[in-house]
Amino acid sequence: MPLPNAPEVKLALVAVSRDCFPIELSRRRLGKLAEACKKLGINFHACSTIIENEKDIIAAIDECSDAGANAAVIYLGNFGPEGPLAIFAEMFPGPAMACGAAEESSTDLIDGRGDAFCGMLNASYNFALRGVPVHIPQMPIGLPEELAPKIRHFANVARVALGLMGLKIFAFGPRPQDFYACNAPIKPLYDLGIEVMENSELDLLALFNSVDENDPEIAPIVDDMTKELGPGNTYPDLLPRLARFELALTRFAEENLGSRDYAVFANKCWPAFEPFFGFVPCYVNGRLSAKGMPVACEVDIYGAFSEYIAYLASETPATLLDINNTVPTDMIQGQDLKGAEPIDLFMGFHCGNTPSCCMKNCSMKFQVIMKRLMEEPGSPPSITRGTLDGQLRPGPATWFRLQADADNNLVSYIAEGNILDIDPKSHGGIGIFAIPNFARFYRHVVIGKRFPHHGAVAFQHCGKVLWDAVKLIGVYDINIPLPKTMLYPGENPFEVM
Repeated sequence: MPLPNAPEVKLALVAVSRDCFPIELSRRRLGKLAEACKKLGINFHACSTIIENEKDIIAAIDECSDAGANAAVIYLGNFGPEGPLAIFAEMFPGPAMACGAAEESSTDLIDGRGDAFCGMLNASYNFALRGVPVHIPQMPIGLPEELAPKIRHFANVARVALGLMGLKIFAFGPRPQDFYACNAPIKPLYDLGIEVMENSELDLLALFNSVDENDPEIAPIVDDMTKELGPGNTYPDLLPRLARFELALTRFAEENLGSRDYAVFANKCWPAFEPFFGFVPCYVNGRLSAKGMPVACEVDIYGAFSEYIAYLASETPATLLDINNTVPTDMIQGQDLKGAEPIDLFMGFHCGNTPSCCMKNCSMKFQVIMKRLMEEPGSPPSITRGTLDGQLRPGPATWFRLQADADNNLVSYIAEGNILDIDPKSHGGIGIFAIPNFARFYRHVVIGKRFPHHGAVAFQHCGKVLWDAVKLIGVYDINIPLPKTMLYPGENPFEVM
């Protein structure tokens, strides 16, 4: 089933052949590769055009277009023509991967020897000469059954790249004053081809007010919210207003995509929001994230961007959380820490924007911190209602952030770990994260490289896809937690010994 608000990847398997090698060698090997890909359920078209020269490039691109292919695997069935295959990658409108055929048998090493092991060296050099980003696997030369899983992996990488090629980020409101870390320069997003449309908080209010409270589309949304919340539907009177807000955002996205195909939001959510809207938007943000359209808090444009990437990489809804607070030692005594040390543990928290499908338990509540700020002590909550409080779903998780620093450079981090099945005993959407080697990573990467407190969280391990996808779009400053045997730049070695 296709992911909502995301591209569906169809790969083109395009074989190439150097003219002094038998073209039938590439054709036969392509057929074997196609059989292996079919067994893995990969969505692909095996291109009948074998590229030997520049004339073949146009025919191959036309064939790929007619087949609906939006990503390409350039397959060196033999040595391959380095110029034409690099030009094909340059002209093809989607992401590309390169791999090549290993020799099959010792009985056929004259006419049956393809030399793709050598040809890949020339191909990679020509890609670099032309400045063409191409995904090349760790072991790019192999037999069909060895290459097919790598091609399936590339399909996941390509989904991320294609999603970003068609992405538009809608932002409402200036970044909150005391959250400068979320106020990152957006030029690097334009450099990546991302479209950004910034609007004011008044635009958001006008958008909400433009939806009539008796609009017939509101009632089905209220019914869906009621079903989703179940016993956690503590404020049924609030649901029509929340549904009205959800409808306003989805309509805005549909009407303002313009030249793009996919949308995410980064919206102002406090402090002026509550008095004018009469609720907090957290639950609605989570519902849209569950539908593949993340809504980041506090106008965190790079947070929405990162959350969308995590969604595409994991193929499951993601969320945006704070790297928030430490874990008391009496909470973890005798617990399985999944390979982490007690010092590596922390709580990931946000007000209540995590989708219900990513929660172990949840119910609608009010935002505790905002109530302190905005409502009379001891009074029942009113304008601060609308969070989805509860414990995050235990299991594998990946923290991810792609951020522009103050110098307009793109930096990123990926950290895999687990959410522990321990009651955090606190408010908001919250869970205890155990990420091996996180304590030093927190100091030398998250602090050391000036990342903000927000991170995108995928509810599975997807670091392999994230790493290759981030590289493919041209970001090379990718940080991961390092073991004690490896020092971070500038780390005091006497601290680690």
